[in-house]
Amino acid sequence: MQSTATVLVYSDDANTREQVRLATGRRPASDVPEVQFIECATLPAVLKELDRGGIDVCVLDGEAVPAGGMGVCRQIKDEIFRCPPVLLLIGRPQDAWLATWSRAEAAVTLPVDPVEFADALASLLRSRLAVGA
Repeated sequence: MQSTATVLVYSDDANTREQVRLATGRRPASDVPEVQFIECATLPAVLKELDRGGIDVCVLDGEAVPAGGMGVCRQIKDEIFRCPPVLLLIGRPQDAWLATWSRAEAAVTLPVDPVEFADALASLLRSRLAVGA
């Protein structure tokens, strides 16, 4: 098993980024590696980190401004070769169809429910690491 997994967290809200870190803990499940975070508050920072490579999963805040996570997700799916899977944070359960439009692999609602979030993140990490193996 890979020693660490790198998760990019995009939100203009530091509180949302903290919710993601706290819900994840050191690792979201016992069968996935420990997580290290790269936090981004702007779209240019997200694109720079993705261009650098080494990201296993992206967590994007659909409520971020001025560039919302849904639009960012759709953009990176079009522009980044072998784009990592995306976990989208959405404001309302009714927005799940927009997560599908954005091509996100998973979506959870805000505020972050630690159990739901950890399950979704662990699932994406498992699939990403299985593909890379």
